[in-house]
Amino acid sequence: MNDKNKSDDAINKNSSETPTDKVSKLNSMNALSQYFKSAASKREGRVIPPLENWHPEQVADMDLTIKANGEWWHEGSHMTRESLVRLFATILWKEENNGSVAYFLKTPVQKLRIQVEDAPLLINDVGIVHEAGKCWLEFTTTTGDVVRLDDEHPIQLRAYTIKSPDDHESTKVNESTEENTQIRPYMMVRNGLKALIGRNTFYHLTEIGELTEQNGETILTLQSGGNSYSLSMPSA
Repeated sequence: MNDKNKSDDAINKNSSETPTDKVSKLNSMNALSQYFKSAASKREGRVIPPLENWHPEQVADMDLTIKANGEWWHEGSHMTRESLVRLFATILWKEENNGSVAYFLKTPVQKLRIQVEDAPLLINDVGIVHEAGKCWLEFTTTTGDVVRLDDEHPIQLRAYTIKSPDDHESTKVNESTEENTQIRPYMMVRNGLKALIGRNTFYHLTEIGELTEQNGETILTLQSGGNSYSLSMPSA
């Protein structure tokens, strides 16, 4: 059985069990699938639920990892069904406690702890939109979020240490002089969740913006919504 079928079959197979309040049954893909089926009749299209208003008491671990290159893996198999990943992304939740960060898939009755290697979201497209006489830089994630560059959604550069040789191929922007460490661009999206700006998208961003030299540093200046945003680019 290939990667796609293994992960998808675990979701599609018919189950005689109805999800209960038992944590042991809540940490399954079937339980999440049931949640989305019940929620489908209450909303249309892709809508982010009011996660901040949900306070589930049940917490369990789920064998799901969002890789540093944006791929979702469940029980060791790559989740290739885009529609399913997009649905799961709508209930992504981040919590911070004493400097420790944890990520969950959150529903009204449960929180399933998952693993995130880098950022939980990945931006793979940027464009210029015109609205009310202003030009905006608009970014789109692989899971359907659309966000514009503004004061609430800034771009930041920070270091990321590569954990395996495969993690950096599709998202590398610039490497610092420190071995196995990259400087990567991130953008705030929603609910404290950041998105990594993919390599090709960031290169496109450097073409859209203005590159200048200041005090030996390369500065990328971007215009969005009538405001200027500057990034100090790392040395190649």
